[in-house]
Amino acid sequence: MRSAPTILHLDMDAFFAAAEQASKPSLRGKAVVVGGLGPRGVVATASYEARVFGVRSAMPTAQARRLAPNAAYLSPRFSLYRSVSDQVMALLRALSPLVEPLSLDEAFVDLEAGGVAHDSASALRAGERLREDIRKVTGLTGSVGLAASKMLAKIASEEAKPDGLVLIEPGTERELLAPMPVRTLPGVGPATGDHLRRAGITTVGELAEAGEDELVRLVGKAHGQGLYAMALALDTRPVVAERETKSVSVEDTYDVDIHDRVRIQVEVQRLADRCVRRLRDGGHAGRTIQLKVRRYDFSTLTRSETLRGPTDDAAVVQEAAARLLEGVDTTGGVRLLGVGVSGLADFTQEDLFAQAAQAAQAAQAAEAAQAASAAREAHAGEGAGGQRKAGGSAVADDAAYRSPPGREPSVERPAPRWTAGHDVRHAVHGHGWVQGSGLGRVTVRFETPTSPAPGRVRTFAVDDPELEPADPLPLVEAEPAATAGAQDAAASSGAGASPEQPVPAAAGGGKDDGASG
Repeated sequence: MRSAPTILHLDMDAFFAAAEQASKPSLRGKAVVVGGLGPRGVVATASYEARVFGVRSAMPTAQARRLAPNAAYLSPRFSLYRSVSDQVMALLRALSPLVEPLSLDEAFVDLEAGGVAHDSASALRAGERLREDIRKVTGLTGSVGLAASKMLAKIASEEAKPDGLVLIEPGTERELLAPMPVRTLPGVGPATGDHLRRAGITTVGELAEAGEDELVRLVGKAHGQGLYAMALALDTRPVVAERETKSVSVEDTYDVDIHDRVRIQVEVQRLADRCVRRLRDGGHAGRTIQLKVRRYDFSTLTRSETLRGPTDDAAVVQEAAARLLEGVDTTGGVRLLGVGVSGLADFTQEDLFAQAAQAAQAAQAAEAAQAASAAREAHAGEGAGGQRKAGGSAVADDAAYRSPPGREPSVERPAPRWTAGHDVRHAVHGHGWVQGSGLGRVTVRFETPTSPAPGRVRTFAVDDPELEPADPLPLVEAEPAATAGAQDAAASSGAGASPEQPVPAAAGGGKDDGASG
């Protein structure tokens, strides 16, 4: 144990929901639930306003709708959450080289390793400065815990929620923990908590009084010894800067079981493509391709195939996933599909077979182009049915517009699928987000994170050509370069600059229970 509270734990407040509120002025101060929207959806995060009604993460969305029918229910926008998370993690790494991310919105920081704290006073200053920087850069709030160990720092950040800071002075840990419920300790879930309660142990103080031997008898040697050490506030785990990524995977749960084999194949190809994008974003390649299928009866099958070398080629992963699917019986229907890649490496080994296939496809395409060119030259000036038009004027050959042999003629492009909460842009009205869609219509509220007031709502046909999907906008506008340069110059010259104006935080902070904050 350290003699100073130099381990910091940051937990962003109701991260997903707070990001949505900051992005959408009309939702600030209102109940917001982020998660799956279908009959089988699960709540990922609920704002504090929604938690008043009893909505919690990991709760079925259908149950949440019964508890809070007037809340805004939004589908997650992970691209936005990742971009904000990157900003927050950059601020943490500016404090110390030892940053241990636990999720998109949670991390430990060793302040002593960064030289920014050595006692309670300096740790407190670092924590307050971090909270101010997060608010300024992202517009969101985070809760900070400071202690001499990771376990206590995490407990402190939980006590600090929302938008607060709690410092646990070394030497006061056992007194602080004693009245807390046993569920406060990491690793004590509902089952262990109930087992201890039946034995008459409900608080951490009673856990310490029970003694190690009694705890070992109740819950086993490994767990019992760990519980006793935590009850005594003993935790010597270091902050680990990098955690090795072992696999990358994506999966989807479907509102209605999929029975059509072709649809299942298409979904697997789409999941494989998403998995490869995540793989590349992390700078990885992998050797083992995995397929996960959960059938109508909840039985789950997994299949895997190991390649000759690591790859980040989408075509290779898609082909492997398709081969794995061939060996799975999906007759009764499928409720979940997933594709993953493991055996990760930081380099790729080119697939010679894939290269050969690509070369063959390129050669075939070149031959087809030459044949089409020759056909156009041979029939130049001919009308329909091979008859030359008067005057010898050429009629454009329609080969480029005909469907390739063996394929169905092209059909009208399907209308886009508009997902509640996702970004759109209209040619006339600008940037907005989808409030809902159905019966051939989509309702959009046009506003941005910097809109001075809630935006106007308009309804369009789902296939309106002027409406298209868009990327999320930054929650906080970047400071103009010229202004930033002037402020830097004033600071360096010692000129008195006007104090910074705080950026208003999104309303409704709270614990993002979905992962760990």
